[in-house]
Amino acid sequence: MDELEALAAEIGAILKARGEKIAVNESSSGGLISAALLSVPGASAYYLGGAVVYTPKARVLLTDIPREALGGMRSSSEPYALLLARNACERYGADWGISETGAAGPTGNGYGDASGHTCVAVSGPVELVTTIETGSDDRSANMRAFAAASLGLLKKALEA
Repeated sequence: MDELEALAAEIGAILKARGEKIAVNESSSGGLISAALLSVPGASAYYLGGAVVYTPKARVLLTDIPREALGGMRSSSEPYALLLARNACERYGADWGISETGAAGPTGNGYGDASGHTCVAVSGPVELVTTIETGSDDRSANMRAFAAASLGLLKKALEA
């Protein structure tokens, strides 16, 4: 968690200096993105809220994304990650939304993605999305790697 907290501290300093806010929709990282962002003293200056959107039912209850908005996309894909990031921005009225959706392991998901696969996205003044493949079936290590990739992508967007 130390690596995540250090990265979150850098991000928090940027967001605070700009007076910008962030919201999170994450899945396989299980709340680690939010935990890292909230570990920074003064996080209430920039963190608006987040959700662990782990199942289709959670997506309905926590994001209110209508089924029609999915347009044939599936979880653990770049279009879905971007949809989740945009949704976080919109629902919380944030400057930035960040999301993660994947398969932590030790097995893959029902969409055919192997353990260690995730898609992360950032939405705001800059939009970025990428796919990460760790090649590992270590659930805990993948969760940390997914959170680190998400925060790294956010830092890249903030610096663009």
